[in-house]
Amino acid sequence: MAHPTYPLRTPRLRLRPVTLDDLDDVHAWQCRPDVVRWMLGAAPRTRAESRASVVAMAGEDALRAEGDCLTLAVVAGDVVVGAVELVWRSRADRTGELGYVFHPDHGGRGLATEAAGALLDWGFGAFGLHRVVVRCHAGNEASARLAARLGMRREARHVRSHRFGDGWADQLVFALLADEWRAARDPAGGAVRAG
Repeated sequence: MAHPTYPLRTPRLRLRPVTLDDLDDVHAWQCRPDVVRWMLGAAPRTRAESRASVVAMAGEDALRAEGDCLTLAVVAGDVVVGAVELVWRSRADRTGELGYVFHPDHGGRGLATEAAGALLDWGFGAFGLHRVVVRCHAGNEASARLAARLGMRREARHVRSHRFGDGWADQLVFALLADEWRAARDPAGGAVRAG
């Protein structure tokens, strides 16, 4: 079983497992059409649906086997502003997949980059991943920009590769290797270099 020593801390954030006490904050973004529009098969959630989601996320507190998801609440002050997750895709290939969702009211301040970077630090460092990917709907420009800010390269555009709503959607795939992540870090402050 693998998980960070909680909480993971950044200059402005704490990352820790999701708890049932996070329901109000999580529902605040899960009920918004502008947030869930890019999630596969998702629609704005009722409070009861968000509660079920929080219960599921609360169980994603460690990586025990391939396919497991580690989901962490991103806390700024005393508010959960988003969540980051790392899915363990392959033990043999040492690969993972990064995911993230944030309340738009907390956007534009670099919090998502800071939180995702902290999880990548743990994934590439203590957990020993070799490669991490991000997949997103081709229309999700905010997600693609975040992947680029993290130093990920766009490796593919899968044309009409999956069902989305009533039609087919393109998917973008971004990737980053552990040695690329380490090389891009600023040794003085641990921040991702702008590029």
